[in-house]
Amino acid sequence: MKPKLSAYVSDSVSQRLELAAKRPGTNKSAIVEAALDRFLNPERDTSGDAALIRRLDRMSRQLDRIDGDLSVMAETIALFVRYYLTITPPLPSGDQEAARALGRERFEMFVAQVGKRVASGSRLVADVMERVSTSKPDLFTRHIEEGAPLGGAENAETRSRSQDATGEQPGPSPAGREEVGNV
Repeated sequence: MKPKLSAYVSDSVSQRLELAAKRPGTNKSAIVEAALDRFLNPERDTSGDAALIRRLDRMSRQLDRIDGDLSVMAETIALFVRYYLTITPPLPSGDQEAARALGRERFEMFVAQVGKRVASGSRLVADVMERVSTSKPDLFTRHIEEGAPLGGAENAETRSRSQDATGEQPGPSPAGREEVGNV
């Protein structure tokens, strides 16, 4: 025989206890006993907590991966915009309408491709990063200057020899000096 206890609870707890006790295979005594046992001995039922911790860890790893992908995309877009604005020459006014029409057509194709990739679930950033890391595994370990071409030390050495031979530092190509035109 189990000892009988009397306890006072708030109306909201009493109502929730009534609802829970209406479920098949349970009663108020079993619910109160399980709750008190868990409260008084929290180590006994850690299976729910362990599952929650595993899920939170998995979510944390997913957020870290998303953060990394977002950083790569932001840097890629920033470098592309800088490159595009640096090399795009201004168009003569007669060619602007044809360029706009071509731009609209290209943009529609771009949006369609983005839609396809999103619908298929494949990620271009992950594909590109995987391809680059397998073909050139040391690419991301090099320390390159901002805007310097890839190639690390050999490019710095080539620039140094070029500077020694002419007495001047090599400048950008004429295409790099063009003004930014209307987009």
